[in-house]
Amino acid sequence: MADAAQPGSPGKIVKYLICGCGSTGYNVVEELLKETDSILILDRDEKRVEDLRDQKYDAIVRDMQEPNAFDDLPVPEVIFVLSNDKDANLSAVRTAKAKYPPAHVIARATDPVGKDMLESAGADVVLYPQEVIAKTAVHHIRRLSASRIARRLSALLGSWEGTLGIVTHTNPDPDSVSSAMALAAIAHDASGGRLVSRILYDGNIGHQENRAFVNLLDIKMEKISPEILAACEHLALVDSTAPGSNNALGKDARVNIIIDHHKNGTHDTTKVEFVDIRPGMGATASIMTQYLQELDLPVDTKVATALLYGIRADTRDFRRNITPQDLNYAAFLLPLTDRDILDKIMSPSVSQETLDVLGNAIRSREVVSGYLFTNVGYLRNRDAVPQAADTLINLEGVNTAIVYGITDTNIIFSARNRDIRIHIGKVLEEAFAGIGEAGGHATMAAAAIPLTYFSMVKEKEELLDLIIEPILKKIRRIVGLENEAKHEV
Repeated sequence: MADAAQPGSPGKIVKYLICGCGSTGYNVVEELLKETDSILILDRDEKRVEDLRDQKYDAIVRDMQEPNAFDDLPVPEVIFVLSNDKDANLSAVRTAKAKYPPAHVIARATDPVGKDMLESAGADVVLYPQEVIAKTAVHHIRRLSASRIARRLSALLGSWEGTLGIVTHTNPDPDSVSSAMALAAIAHDASGGRLVSRILYDGNIGHQENRAFVNLLDIKMEKISPEILAACEHLALVDSTAPGSNNALGKDARVNIIIDHHKNGTHDTTKVEFVDIRPGMGATASIMTQYLQELDLPVDTKVATALLYGIRADTRDFRRNITPQDLNYAAFLLPLTDRDILDKIMSPSVSQETLDVLGNAIRSREVVSGYLFTNVGYLRNRDAVPQAADTLINLEGVNTAIVYGITDTNIIFSARNRDIRIHIGKVLEEAFAGIGEAGGHATMAAAAIPLTYFSMVKEKEELLDLIIEPILKKIRRIVGLENEAKHEV
């Protein structure tokens, strides 16, 4: 052991001071020795200290409940308080914090109450072994489960040949598209190239960042059609919970794979061969990244760039519904990405129509007790509606922004919310029950009413005026705004 750690050497420095060297302390010492031998051990058991010295450890006899327990010692950088005596540990933490304020103190709790007391006494980190074991066990179970799921997906894909149709949700975003790309890569590897993947979508890719994303990464996607579906022996849904739910498939379509991070609701998936739905994840791209990790597959630069951008986009720059797992997967992908392409995707040009829609949204806005409602009228690029909502939620005095407009096929709503008292996704679900599709999160949501019987009507804005008022009235009733007055912001 280093001379600096010799007892009776005040003024000198020791890296680690171990207070209490039972089984826990001894294992900590063994682990720390891989880094340094600048370690000093204190223990009140004379026989234990003698045994430690026989093993060439620097150890001295000290009772940690004595006020002079730390007298005449080298100055420690880190102090571990690890005995199995609750009172001794509490006394040691108090004395150590008073004598060595700059030192980091890590203490062992013997029960939940002791944990709170040690934290109050100033311990920087408190370890409760039972809690540590529980968390470690759960972590390992999750890892084993994730590995088993990934292998099961690979085995299923490896047993197929022919064509796999990978269906994204309507008006696909980067999370949906990147997840489809990753699934195609896994399918190719698992089947040895016997299974050909086709990425299918319906709707439009209207948002300028999404268009830049698809164009710059040269992502091959096809508009879904009955002919293409007939040519696919197998179907997979990514970033969508069930056939007919925000995708072009019929509700009775035979789907083999569903992978999503949204809540499933009431959809029956018992007949689907592979289902992995995890509402706790921030993005479906995170689930796909985990598959690639667990299967130890080489990740192509284009796929890595797409997945990282998919995670970033669906978590709104890692600010919404983000989990530690999402951050871990983003860190894994970052070194594998094309930084130049990422920069170009995130700095696209803005179309004239998008600017016009933003202008209409600003001019038409009405605010009622922090709720902003605005009609952008007729538009071709439906992605301009959520962009307008993203902009207007930042207005002073606005807690909830609801933007709506009409396309050739749908009346569309986009909502953003900062009011912790309401869950805007549930508000829209209730408001649109029985008349359209709606849903989302507490802070952002969307809804659409199909114009099945009105698609040939030429004056779309007049049609919107006729249909919209009962819907807005229902939303106002749900959030309690019936008697509130409008005002400008």
